[in-house]
Amino acid sequence: MFDNLQDRFSSIFTKLKSRGRLSQADVDETLREIRVALIEADVNIKVINSMLSSLREALVGIELSKSLSPGEQVIKAVNNGLIQLLGGTELKITYATKPPTVVLLAGLQGVGKTTVAAKLANWFKSQGRNPLLVGADLQRPAAVDQLRVLGEQLNVPVFSETTSPVEVAKKSILESIRLGRDVVIIDTAGRLAIDEELMDEVKAVSAATKPTYTFFVVDAMIGQDAVSTALAFNEALELDGIILTKVDGDARGGAALSVKGVIGKPIAFASTGEKISEFEIFYPDRMASRILGMGDVLTLIEQAEKAYDQDEAAKAADKLMSGTFNLNDFLDQFQQIKKMGSLSSIISMMGGLPPEVRNAKIEDKDISRVEAIIRSMTMEERINPAILNGSRRLRIARGAGVTTTEVNNLINQFNQAKKLAGAWGFGKLPFKKKSGSNKKIKGGRYTPKSSKR
Repeated sequence: MFDNLQDRFSSIFTKLKSRGRLSQADVDETLREIRVALIEADVNIKVINSMLSSLREALVGIELSKSLSPGEQVIKAVNNGLIQLLGGTELKITYATKPPTVVLLAGLQGVGKTTVAAKLANWFKSQGRNPLLVGADLQRPAAVDQLRVLGEQLNVPVFSETTSPVEVAKKSILESIRLGRDVVIIDTAGRLAIDEELMDEVKAVSAATKPTYTFFVVDAMIGQDAVSTALAFNEALELDGIILTKVDGDARGGAALSVKGVIGKPIAFASTGEKISEFEIFYPDRMASRILGMGDVLTLIEQAEKAYDQDEAAKAADKLMSGTFNLNDFLDQFQQIKKMGSLSSIISMMGGLPPEVRNAKIEDKDISRVEAIIRSMTMEERINPAILNGSRRLRIARGAGVTTTEVNNLINQFNQAKKLAGAWGFGKLPFKKKSGSNKKIKGGRYTPKSSKR
């Protein structure tokens, strides 16, 4: 999401970098270009006008700043404007003083509510909570079955009956108390469009359960239509926040940039991929940073910390520094990367990449191809790649179903990785455990604990 907007902003800021100062004409032109970029991203026009008004105010007297160049000050102003547009700060989840905390999910059919319910349950588990999934969608065939399958994968119980959505929702609260579950996530029915029956049903479920949070689940791909639909649901339910699905898709981003300004409700979570784990709290400042091409290092670090086994990472670092790192270890590292999410998602969090790299269509099957090549080697070849002559490489290529050129490229990448590891000092990997050198995230970057000297 936001790929086109990111490219447009990059083009605008590139023009400004060479300016010693900005004239009023420069400011006017910059604001016009930003307006066009936001319109093309399908942002609500009232939201655009509000942001541009704030930007014009912020850019008055821009040449007086001595700490930043005029171009840098424009980037700073736009960054601040985008953060406010996206909600200012993340929604901090609090829990009911008397369990359970009840979360009600509402939305139209086909936006991924059932999958979001499972992802939300997984997220609550990661916070040390014990969720209960509730199948109150009795309209869509197999909705409850889908929820049961997902619940089984997560080892989270699912409650449902063939009575009525209101009865199911009511009894789920009692069931959560019986099972000792402190979070209840209710998956409600959707429709292809807003109708009176849908609104009456979800309002009745809400009245029966008095949810701690009511989230509207919306497909980020449908742009401004998502905002108008959310507005209708907010009038009926008084939403607490929005959950965006398909954020990893080819969306222009208008819904994300408009929803807070139009509805007054923040984006609470974003579903960033197909995997259950690809679901995260929505941080406006981090998303603004991504839109402006500055990456999202904090989220990248957090995902790496969750995905990487620290002991294994420490062993890999030791092998790199001692020169014993081999293709088995290389394969292990690729498998760790897969746990962090899709390659395109990881790349989107890296700042400063040129558009041709940032927008490249890199698919997860590229990692699978690497795995196939290495698995087609003998153990001796993996441990000592130097013995890979032409005939061995041909045999490996045939076994993996690839070309010898791809095998050669992989070996070259492996050799380059070993060289770079030495040059970058990978013995100091942030995941490596060392006594007295644990690192914490603070202020957007890693800072070591203070130590006595």
